[in-house]
Amino acid sequence: MTQTIAPRVRMLVLLFLAVTGALLVGAGPASAHAALTGSDPAQGVVVDKAPTQVSLTFSETVSMNDDSLRVLDPKGTRVDTGKPSGISGTTYAVQLHSGLPDGTYTVTYQVVSADSHPVAGAYTFSIGSPSQTSVSVSDQTAGGGVVGWLYGFGRYMSYAGFIVLAGGAAFVLACWQRGTGVRALQRLIVSGWVVMTAATLFLLLLRGSYTSSGKVGDVFDLDLLGEVLQTKTGAALVSRLLLLAAAALFIAVLFGAYDKREGDEKRDLTFGLAIGGTVVAAGLAASWAMAEHASTGLQPGIAMPVDVLHLLAVATWLGGLTALLVALYRAPADRPVDTAAAHRFSRAAFTSVLVLVATGTYQSWRQLGSWSAFTDTRYGQLLLVKIGLVATLVGIAWISRRWTARLTDTTTEEAVTTEEAVRKPAPEKEHVTASAGAGDSAKQASGDTEPGSASTSANAGTGSGSAKRDTQLARQQAAVDATRQKRLRDSDAHRFGLRRSVLAEAGIAVVVLAVTTVLTSTEPGRTEQDAAEATRSASSSSSAADSASGALTLDMSFDTGVTDGKGVVSVDLDPARTGPNEMHVYVTRPNGRAFDVPEVKVAFTLEAKGIGPLPVAPDHIATGHWSANGVQIPMAGEWEIAVTVRTSDIDQVTVSKNAQIG
Repeated sequence: MTQTIAPRVRMLVLLFLAVTGALLVGAGPASAHAALTGSDPAQGVVVDKAPTQVSLTFSETVSMNDDSLRVLDPKGTRVDTGKPSGISGTTYAVQLHSGLPDGTYTVTYQVVSADSHPVAGAYTFSIGSPSQTSVSVSDQTAGGGVVGWLYGFGRYMSYAGFIVLAGGAAFVLACWQRGTGVRALQRLIVSGWVVMTAATLFLLLLRGSYTSSGKVGDVFDLDLLGEVLQTKTGAALVSRLLLLAAAALFIAVLFGAYDKREGDEKRDLTFGLAIGGTVVAAGLAASWAMAEHASTGLQPGIAMPVDVLHLLAVATWLGGLTALLVALYRAPADRPVDTAAAHRFSRAAFTSVLVLVATGTYQSWRQLGSWSAFTDTRYGQLLLVKIGLVATLVGIAWISRRWTARLTDTTTEEAVTTEEAVRKPAPEKEHVTASAGAGDSAKQASGDTEPGSASTSANAGTGSGSAKRDTQLARQQAAVDATRQKRLRDSDAHRFGLRRSVLAEAGIAVVVLAVTTVLTSTEPGRTEQDAAEATRSASSSSSAADSASGALTLDMSFDTGVTDGKGVVSVDLDPARTGPNEMHVYVTRPNGRAFDVPEVKVAFTLEAKGIGPLPVAPDHIATGHWSANGVQIPMAGEWEIAVTVRTSDIDQVTVSKNAQIG
């Protein structure tokens, strides 16, 4: 058996590498999770005249309400009309009040992307000249806070419930039909249904607050609930509830009528349940595919069926694994998991792994698009963690297959030994009973006992008491036999090894499910890189325009070497001539979103003349925006502009570029 498995493992690795290489060679259009790719006025720009509207362009279509796009003056007062509308394609605008005074204005947005995830952000622009602002928007993040955490927990529980429900039912129906009468498996599958149903209702209530205010008090807002029901995600959740009603009927038949059928009737019902169960499970999986990453972006017509297959394969493997674990530990002694069932599940799990590799490779290419996205984006980094966990899981599963193969040699001996142990006391008891019956018959034949005597009544009473004792003794004997069977079963080293390896698989599966839940709510690497590229392109265009007008813009990437320590710092110097200059410094994440750091310092050095460094400490204006007026450049030349960015109390880095000034 081991010699057969090894070539399969090698083939699996080669298949994975070949398909991955083929799919990751090229890149296509952006997919999933909307990202801001442009704005008018642009981030950080200073305009001479107050604009009549603010427009935002996203990487895909988004959903908006009256509060999705807001413009705030330096005091934090709204200056927009509150009714954003689509201009063309993926561009949306909100009208501004007339007569806006000079100062720095903050634009905030919170929208829902086509893949159902909320997206939020903020930036600033100025009219006339920059000013201090009281608006504090520290890298606004949608779906955060208590409601965001609860929503993530609900997603995790809905996935877990689906896996246990679908995978457990598949294990019982396809691998171990005797398991329909095992109470522990019945409780497991019913618990999966209950958890999934409760989680779906929970998500439906949270959805409105999750995509808008983020307040716990809005969870029971009926107006928000009505709005949710009109969205794609709301329709998917309602469809899931209807399919769960069908799943309840499936469970009732599986553990009711099916368990009592025999022969041809049971075979016919098995076929019907298999078809019906597959349809319901595929429908439940589609309730995710139709509303999340697979439903938008690149190749949705292929991505959604692939996503359904991926979820079904996960449920078959991990849900069946959970059912096998429960059966190994909790099945009664008179109905242990037989070797044939373990072998059938082993083959099903191996097939599921092949499907997972194929569908997971396609999904990775679709969401990343390039090798660099594995390390440069959060989605890619999480995906690497998941790949490592799944590889570990496959390794332990291979060990489980080896234990399963060894069970074959011991099953027959175990069955014979158990049967002899159960039957050994029975003949003695029957012999004693028969002897007692023969003695009573002899007494009656010899006339020692008269039919109507008191002795007969006493014997009758004694017989009644003896029957009760026999029943009690039978129960005790059954308990002893069950204990003996369990002891014999647990003493099998191969079965014990299988139980341990399956338990280890289940433990890692819990972590894999958690990482998967986070992945489904993380911006795909392809979209993140495209948004960053769009930001760089806009910055380059702005730099070209500034160069034509005499202004200078420098972009410098930095990395302090810690978590959340990467970004881009941009320095704008206007008019970039000798004498006083106006300087703006912007700090953005790699995906182009503004974020605050504790400190930013700038220094100018003209090495050719031995001047400098001339330090400048800009004032913090808004999120990711610092400014300084009257920056003196004493003479023309090639100046070194060094920017020190501190991301924590102890982590900082200095980056620099040379530029001709004057």
